[in-house]
Amino acid sequence: MHIILVHGMGGSDYDWSAVAPLLEASGHLVAVADNPSQSLDDDVAAVRALVDAADGDVLLVGHSYGGAVITDAGRHERVRGVVYIAAFAPAEGETVNGIVTGYEPAEVSRFMTRGPDGEWSSVESEEARMALSWDVPEQVMLARRERRRASADGIFTRPAGEPAWATKPAWYMIATLDKHLRPEAQRDMATRAHATVEEIATSHSIPLAAPERVSSFVSSAVAALSPR
Repeated sequence: MHIILVHGMGGSDYDWSAVAPLLEASGHLVAVADNPSQSLDDDVAAVRALVDAADGDVLLVGHSYGGAVITDAGRHERVRGVVYIAAFAPAEGETVNGIVTGYEPAEVSRFMTRGPDGEWSSVESEEARMALSWDVPEQVMLARRERRRASADGIFTRPAGEPAWATKPAWYMIATLDKHLRPEAQRDMATRAHATVEEIATSHSIPLAAPERVSSFVSSAVAALSPR
């Protein structure tokens, strides 16, 4: 089983830098997407290309906006299941923005800025770090900050197609202290996806805050999909 890890808004492959080595040490084959977050369709196509390049069945893992990517890319015939890590799991016709506006504003809204072309980026400040990712080591967040990039507004307003979770097994790790994506939204999405759920008391940045837990959760999904 190949595992493909997909980062969130404005992120990079660095977002999985603590999880990927743990999965590889457990014997898994791992590929990490590095999507520019300028077009949902383009990001989906890039992940589908990684699925095509894999030699065998695939498990897709998405964090945050990466969940919207795997929801569409997961329809690929070789994808066996989808794993959401504090991630968006839209229904058909639903958008990331539509999910967000269906709940009370999350604290992250205080630290978001919009560029001249409508692109979104996060305010990079110590106040923002402590408010939103307080449980990630400072040096890790500084390294991540160097790789950050702005995200096009279109990735949040593009409606999802038929969701992979409607026809394939799903797993969902809920961050109960999340100040980016409200925990109640995560629970609602996990419930309608009939996902196997695990809760963890971390910030939104689960892959960097608790990589061991993420690795274990993903490994359990692989085990559930593997022939007995």
